[in-house]
Amino acid sequence: MKPIVFLGDSRERIRDFPERVRRQAGMELRQVQFGLAPSDWKPMTSVGPGVREIRIRDAKGAFRVMYVATLAEAIYVLHAFQKKTRATSRRDLELVALRLALLK
Repeated sequence: MKPIVFLGDSRERIRDFPERVRRQAGMELRQVQFGLAPSDWKPMTSVGPGVREIRIRDAKGAFRVMYVATLAEAIYVLHAFQKKTRATSRRDLELVALRLALLK
């Protein structure tokens, strides 16, 4: 099982999610650790190769956890945030791209 490494403030951001969303994010990341796909995800190839987005919906909004699991040593959580609009903000996408570049 690959370890999970949280980059930047991604761990703190997940901790700030509502409890149900935080638990769901943890369960989804556990699935990834076992080599399985999260229940609701999509590839984020526009940000970088191998980047995926876990999508969690709750009465309090839409939440996202972006990660890369294609590297041999670990699963890297690049960013976590609550979506406020239909499209993912440019700022969030740029932050994910920056953390991915620093990782490689």
